[in-house]
Amino acid sequence: MAKDQEAIAELEQRIAAVRGNIIELTEQAAAFSGAADEDLASRRLEQQANELERLTRELDALQGE
Repeated sequence: MAKDQEAIAELEQRIAAVRGNIIELTEQAAAFSGAADEDLASRRLEQQANELERLTRELDALQGE
């Protein structure tokens, strides 16, 4: 049980970090100009969104046990 709580706490920290990354990337994207910059920002945002989804599913699975 304690092991699950540690895993949940770690996942929650990682989720918070990814959410922070998404906010920062969104702010950076708003400041960028040019197609290449927008494409890079879009790819990075997509990667972070995918990571957030993966971590959230993992957290949900642990909490559902």
